[in-house]
This record gives sequence, C-alpha cells and structure tokens, in this order.
Amino acid sequence: MNHSMINSSVSMHALQQKLDLVANNIANVNTTGYKRKEASFQDVLTSIQQQPRGFQKDGRMSPLGYNQGWGAKMVSSQLNLAQGSLQATDSPLDMAIEGNGLFEISTISLDANNTPVQQTRWTRSGAFQLSPSVDPQDPDSMFLTTKDGQYVMGVDNAPIRVPKNHTVKIDADGNIMAYNEGDKGAPPVQAGQVKLMRVVRPQLLQQLGDNLYGLPSDITPQQQGEILQTVTQGNNNVDPITVRQGFLEQSNVNLSDEMSELLTVQRAFQLNSRAVSSADTMMNLANNLRA
Repeated sequence: MNHSMINSSVSMHALQQKLDLVANNIANVNTTGYKRKEASFQDVLTSIQQQPRGFQKDGRMSPLGYNQGWGAKMVSSQLNLAQGSLQATDSPLDMAIEGNGLFEISTISLDANNTPVQQTRWTRSGAFQLSPSVDPQDPDSMFLTTKDGQYVMGVDNAPIRVPKNHTVKIDADGNIMAYNEGDKGAPPVQAGQVKLMRVVRPQLLQQLGDNLYGLPSDITPQQQGEILQTVTQGNNNVDPITVRQGFLEQSNVNLSDEMSELLTVQRAFQLNSRAVSSADTMMNLANNLRA
C-alpha cells in the first residue's frame, strides 16, 4: 500500500468521527442546556524522507529531506461551555444557570449484579418539577426532581424537599423559599439551596447521554475537586455563577456554523476518498504493465 493511500484512509477515519460529532451537535440544537462538542486533531506520525545527494546544490541552505505525514487522528472532543440564550417559561420551577456551572443531581442505576446504586451526576438543564415523596411516613413533602425523576441536590448534599401546597421563589444564589398557598400571611419556609458546581476542567467531563455529565470511574476525591468546584459564597466573587428562576437555557449550538462545518468535513472526506481511488487506479495500472 503506498503512502497516499495510507494517509488518506487514516484521515478518512478521523473525518468520520468529526462528522459524527457535528451531526450530534445538529441533532441537539433544540435540547435544553446542551453544550456543543468540538474535536481536536493531531498528526498520527510525521517522518522525514531522505533525498539523494544529487539534490544538494551550491547555495542551497535548507537540508536534504522533507516531512512526510501519515494522516491525522481525533485525539479528544471537548465541551464548549459558552452561555446559551435564556428563554422565559411559565413554570416557577424552571431554572437557568448564568456562568460556567452545573446542577448536581442524584440518579439510580443498576450495577453488574442488577443492584440499585445511587450515583452523582451533573446537568445544565434546569427543567425541574415537584415529585411526591415515596416515603409513606412523609406524605406532606415534595421533592425537586428532573423530568426523569432524578433528585436535585442541595448544598447539604441531600435532595431538596418542598412542603406540599407551597409555591417557591428562587433567588440568584439558588435559595428556595416556599410560600403557603392556603395561608398567604404565613411566613415563608426555607426549603433549601440548590447545589451548584463550577466547571474547572471541562475536558475531563464525560457525556453520559440524557444531557448528563459524569467523571471517570478511577478519579480520586482530590482530583474531582480539580475538575468540579462547589460554588460557595466565598468563592463566587470572581466569575460568578447565578440562577435565574422561570428561565431555561437553550442549546449553544449555532446551526449555521454547524452546517458550514458539516460541508467542510464532507469536502475533506470526499477529497481523501478520491485520493484513495486515484492510488488504487495507479496501482492497478502498474500491476497490468507488461514488459
């Protein structure tokens, strides 16, 4: 197999991965809180092809030899956490994050032995609702959950509990005050504070589907603090992260940019495929030569 065929076939594989990434961004253009992904590429291998001494001429300052590439590969896909536009809604339970932050939620999944395991996940989507308590001893409480029933965590690392028949008001820091609908004169109840996490190293977050993010399984608690940092009143002065009640953040995907990127990738893929066809045609001609 000649060099041009190797170069083109390797690059086509990387371009296919890039094409899948762009297609995923386009598919989620209307997904609440979705963050677009960007690809990073690097050379697979670059070698120096030596030239005969006959190419050395008087006065030539550059050394003999030229760089020869062997294609490129996609090394990583990174999240672009740029702020999406905010859309007002009619629900007081909808929240949008302004800044480089995530909501923390608790999910239940099954391990290898089909045993339910509680796991911590993070999301940018603030489309929340109130779900009734499953505890028969606590029938007067509602829990703040996602649309899939996953608990929204508070700063006390416990699910946020809201009394029944109460409306909520949420300030910029995520504090939830519950007001009794039946007794307008009753003082509000502090229902909790939404736990917000600042993203320090977004390239280490893993997309798990359903608009959820996770961390690698082999990461230590100390390393987790270097990726996600709990937002507190003391560290929220620089690059603040705030909550907007009654709003949902839209996807930060720009459809026109993604379509332009899609056309560019398709043209590059087409160019490399033609290079493979041309190399195959030349090899076929060489094989059919007769002395």
